[in-house]
Amino acid sequence: MIEVRNLTKQYGQKRAVDNISFTVNDGEILGFLGPNGAGKSTTMNMLTGYISATDGQAVINGIDILEDPTNAKKNIGYLPEIPPLYLDMTVKEYLNFIYDLKKCKLPRAAHIEDVCKLVMITDVYNRLIKHLSKGYKQRVGLAQALIGNPAILILDEPTVGLDPKQIHEIRTLIKKLGKRHTVILSSHILSEIQAVCDRIVIINNGKIAADDTPENLSRKLSEDHRLVARIDGTKDENIKLIKGIKGVVSVCADMERENGTFDYEIETEENTDIRRELFKRVAEKGRSILMLKTNELTLEDVFLKITMGSEFDFGSKKKAESTVSEEQSRDLHEKVDSAVLAAAVAGLSREELGETDDNDIDDIEEDSADTDTDIDIDTIIDEIDTDTDSDPEDDEEETDGGDM
Repeated sequence: MIEVRNLTKQYGQKRAVDNISFTVNDGEILGFLGPNGAGKSTTMNMLTGYISATDGQAVINGIDILEDPTNAKKNIGYLPEIPPLYLDMTVKEYLNFIYDLKKCKLPRAAHIEDVCKLVMITDVYNRLIKHLSKGYKQRVGLAQALIGNPAILILDEPTVGLDPKQIHEIRTLIKKLGKRHTVILSSHILSEIQAVCDRIVIINNGKIAADDTPENLSRKLSEDHRLVARIDGTKDENIKLIKGIKGVVSVCADMERENGTFDYEIETEENTDIRRELFKRVAEKGRSILMLKTNELTLEDVFLKITMGSEFDFGSKKKAESTVSEEQSRDLHEKVDSAVLAAAVAGLSREELGETDDNDIDDIEEDSADTDTDIDIDTIIDEIDTDTDSDPEDDEEETDGGDM
């Protein structure tokens, strides 16, 4: 069990971690998330005793990491983002070295063999670490964290740089380890966190911004209480059936998806779950629910909404779309078309005008100047740049240019 109480880390005037508190229970896999510079790695380094806290406590299985670091660290297996490997050693030499370093009391040969089987590195046991692939090096790093069978595992980006197959293998391994160990997992791969972790803590600007299960976070932050159900049978009868369920606010039938099957978008009251009652009533009519899904936020949406605040609008609970409406876009395009046409008229060459004399040309230019569609192209382009989101790559280039 890990208890973090009012933990603070100060670097001069910069407060990297600001009075945070949370608990990780025995046998729990905790996802520890945060944007770069949020204080995530600093917190993990304080939990492992790598750096000291300015204030507060980190208690590992009842032992304060600052008051008794030696005994506290016996309970911790730590895999930093860059595994602490000695590349000129073989896997066998390295794991035996770690065994001695940790003063492990378990039977040496049997324990190291068990760890190697668990992380699947038995086939490279006698190879030099520097000759191993990235995936195998990551597994060896995980093996050193498991030496001594610590009760707590702290894993910082354990799948960074791995291919999809290796990521799946490490993810499966972490799930297995979670049955016998308390695990803190930090990763920028949010799908990995969602698939593996029982609970999530999000840190932002040095403070705890969220602490709950992925499902509860999505539910709490979601302003959209809708289900989409695909039900066979007559559309009007199904709409009447659904509207009769307590807690249903509105029902809207979508187009026919399959023969005799429609999708129904069902809006419900807040904190109302109609799924069981919906299934019961549909079954009573001898019909089938072929698909049922919610419009809850994904973990990526939750993370962005918490860490970026009002800069992101997830009111529709779909991926953020362009901030320019269709009507605005249409108006802008019409202005551009008008400007191009005006520019083309004003830019006719004397050769294109043929035999027209200078006085006639002056009359054309005066008429053009007097027209109600006097539009400046530069002004319209500026308006487009203002009303639409700029490209991130362009922003980076402009920033770089300003620094020179």
